[in-house]
Amino acid sequence: MYSRRLSYSKVPERLYSGAAPMAPMLTDYVEPDERLVACPNQDVVYGAGFLALDTSPVVIQVPDFKDRFWVYQVVDLRTDSFAQLGKMYGTQPGFYLLVGPNWRGEVPKGITKVFRASTNTGNVIPRVFQDDTAEDKAAVQEALKGITLYPLSEYDGTMKTVDWNTVKKVPASGDGSAETQWVVPEKFIDELPLALADAPPLPGEESRYAQVLAVVAAAKADPAIRKAVDEAAAEADEKLVKPLFQFRNYGLPLAHNWTTTANNAAFGTDYFTRTAVAKSNIFVNAPSETKYFYQDLDQTGARLNGKNSYTVTFAKGQTPDVNGFWSLTLYNEHHFFEPNDVKRYSVGTKNKSLKYNADGSLTIYVQPEPPREDHRDNWLPAPKDGDFSLYIRAYWPKPAVVDGTWTPPAVERAG
Repeated sequence: MYSRRLSYSKVPERLYSGAAPMAPMLTDYVEPDERLVACPNQDVVYGAGFLALDTSPVVIQVPDFKDRFWVYQVVDLRTDSFAQLGKMYGTQPGFYLLVGPNWRGEVPKGITKVFRASTNTGNVIPRVFQDDTAEDKAAVQEALKGITLYPLSEYDGTMKTVDWNTVKKVPASGDGSAETQWVVPEKFIDELPLALADAPPLPGEESRYAQVLAVVAAAKADPAIRKAVDEAAAEADEKLVKPLFQFRNYGLPLAHNWTTTANNAAFGTDYFTRTAVAKSNIFVNAPSETKYFYQDLDQTGARLNGKNSYTVTFAKGQTPDVNGFWSLTLYNEHHFFEPNDVKRYSVGTKNKSLKYNADGSLTIYVQPEPPREDHRDNWLPAPKDGDFSLYIRAYWPKPAVVDGTWTPPAVERAG
């Protein structure tokens, strides 16, 4: 998070980096060339805005979304939520104020609520539902114009609008197929004390902070220790952190080799889960907002791979039980969209042409080649070769999804 802040602080204006928003809203689904955040989705229209609350409190606008699903994810330096803004919270249109831990200013008239972060660094990620029809893509645009955030000094009590279609676009940074590397082992020891200064120790962390900062001081004072620390950071990145990119290596195990997590956006001192989520799919919503289910394996425990074809069948009435909507997304080995001819990267509530079986069940066909004609609407294209993962999102989930009563069906290898 701190490395991202340092990078974003160099961005001179609102702009799009390739398909990724850097302080604006998108106006449609994120495209496959996005590389700033792993595991994007095509269920919602995204936004993004990094927070530097030590520079200024931030006003965030909520326009009138009417009956449309929406949620603003607002997280601190630990990627823990510190504000609740969304349809599931009954949030009303208006102005909301985000402030840092030490702000003691006067709240101006017209601000509905103030949310205080425990750190000065944060991120706001609006998500607004959109289905796959041209009509809905046009209908959502008016609400998107009202989503914006700005320093408190710019607040005047009037709802501002932005035509996000006019925002400058620049080529995406980097040319790799994996996520931008935000944490570089050789710079880790330099940036760590800055991050720790921004995130005061939680109860019980004081001695741990003291130990870590003592190592930082020793490394600065002795080149030999610095060399050893840099080598250890690189080794830890390779042996401890990189394996957590694979969903099967962390989380709560469920039936049929699925996994999930229960403390998203409330990691606290659960360093392991926060690290794993940050490595594999950072910026996940709290479970009351979105519940996530991860899959790397088929029903036999074999790695999902584009050499094979698979089916996922939800029994009648057994799609995820939600107040909002649900989706099943496919990611390639780098946790990004694999381009395909039909430009389909997920299926779910947004797809208006899904075909149910005669018994009321729903079968999704996960394979590289198109299935037979009458199954095409239920096709989730897979890479022609290489490993991939499946990922279920249940937006505004009902209790059965959150408490584990409902779990996803098996991924069955066809043939």
